[in-house]
Amino acid sequence: MKTLVTNIELLAGIGTELRKEGAAMGSVSTLKDAWLLIDGEHIAGFGSMSEGLPGGADETVDAAGRMVIPAFCDSHTHAVWAGSREREFEDKIRGLSYAEIAANGGGILNSADLLHATSEDELFCQSMVRVREMMAAGSGSIEIKSGYGLSTEDELKMLRVIRRIREAVPAVIKATFLGAHAVARGMQRSDYVRLVCNEMIPAVATEGLADFADVFCEEGFFTPEDTAQILETAARYGLRPKLHANQLAVSGGVQVGVAHGALSVDHLERTTQAEIDCLKGSGTMPTMLPGASFFLREPYGNARGFIEAGLGIALASDYNPGSSPSGDMRFTMALGCIQMRLTPEQAFNAVTINSAYAMGVSNIAGSIAPGKLANIIVTKPAFNTLGTLAYLHHTPFIESVILRGKKFF
Repeated sequence: MKTLVTNIELLAGIGTELRKEGAAMGSVSTLKDAWLLIDGEHIAGFGSMSEGLPGGADETVDAAGRMVIPAFCDSHTHAVWAGSREREFEDKIRGLSYAEIAANGGGILNSADLLHATSEDELFCQSMVRVREMMAAGSGSIEIKSGYGLSTEDELKMLRVIRRIREAVPAVIKATFLGAHAVARGMQRSDYVRLVCNEMIPAVATEGLADFADVFCEEGFFTPEDTAQILETAARYGLRPKLHANQLAVSGGVQVGVAHGALSVDHLERTTQAEIDCLKGSGTMPTMLPGASFFLREPYGNARGFIEAGLGIALASDYNPGSSPSGDMRFTMALGCIQMRLTPEQAFNAVTINSAYAMGVSNIAGSIAPGKLANIIVTKPAFNTLGTLAYLHHTPFIESVILRGKKFF
């Protein structure tokens, strides 16, 4: 089935590069008055209307002056969880910090209790509501972490749900094992690290349930030494590292992540020149999560400083029940502009091609190029520049979402 989309006011996000860094972050390749050809699940080609249309299309769709962009790529989410943590929302309003809530037995441990009491089928149903919401908001590639199990049985339950989601939806889904999200109730940290390494990781690998392994390398959670031990074990089982780092303090997480070849180091609310220097020349993508900064009233990452130093950055939603209860990547892009002072072009690259890189899918997603998946957003007529996406940050902007060549929304 070949579908030809014609009369596109602006086709944005064209390119074959796998990531953007430094000055290139401010550049987005575009084509005005364009057509786009979809063949099955993939992009077959594009060009200018003035140069003529390709033949052989089974269906023609008139975009009638609308903009077409690649679907968003959300490289850091916790979209599989059970129940609600709105009580903690009220605790935050009363002035308790994220760390204080966690120290009082809330936070991740609260989610672990709720998840333990929830069946796999019910967990799948609850999570599918969120994933479909994310796709309807324009996300075509989504990474989902475990980490609310904190026992071998419940971590496997989460990862099996993520596998079921992958099989049920047209979006690209990547799974990350995050057993080291917090220390389970009643355990010492050293004993829990041994459980993660000696039991959880082998069990996850045996079932082939995860693409990546992650650790919450953070003050009050896991040390750089713990993190190195877990990542080394994960690597032996074929799981590439991704890492939570520098959310609550300058934790050393960036350095241990780069040393172990992490695909991304995520959060980065608190960084110094040492983190920038460490990341230069590496294959690790700095990923910032402005939704968590917004919800927790915490500092935003130094996105402009990283870019001015020649690095690229990705932005992701961190969709989770405790610190970022939103999977809306257009809002993530807007926060990048409004709070982090990124240009619309920089923020756009951060939520498309660079976030695709941060989840290992920039060869098939994150930009408009022949051979890539036809995961695209067709905007409403009022949205014909990248700037309007962030400027009108809560005005409905999606006319349709096409995933793997078929209209999803």
